[in-house]
Amino acid sequence: MFIAFLILWIIFNANFTIEILLIGIVVSAALFAFCCKFMDYSLEKEKMAYRNIFRIFGYFVHLLIEIVKSNLAVMRLIMTQKEEPEPMLVTFDAGLTNPAAQALMANTITITPGTITVMLKEGTYTVHCLDSDFAQGIEQSDFIDRLKTMEKH
Repeated sequence: MFIAFLILWIIFNANFTIEILLIGIVVSAALFAFCCKFMDYSLEKEKMAYRNIFRIFGYFVHLLIEIVKSNLAVMRLIMTQKEEPEPMLVTFDAGLTNPAAQALMANTITITPGTITVMLKEGTYTVHCLDSDFAQGIEQSDFIDRLKTMEKH
């Protein structure tokens, strides 16, 4: 988070001088200390985020690919009127324990076309799927595996 604060400081200043860098380091350190003191953040969480940076990047690349595939599937469903869509609700437990991972999974489901997370309660997801084909394998998603790996590390 310290590095993110520093990068934002430099971007918002629209210049890069030694003075801006030094002031940015001080301001970023103060913001980081504030987050650690009052927002339940720690240096350990910072280290964990840096260790998972490549996994997080891979997660979002995989998400972009799945969004494109889902867009094509929804377009195919809408453009071909051979079949009527069969909307359905699916309830499953992903087995994620971290609230941030649970929220990220819920948002991943919602941002993917054709599915919406209706409810997340105690790790159990209720998902509305536009068609029954979109519900297949949602409880054994690659995203869940990736998030479980990130939780371990």
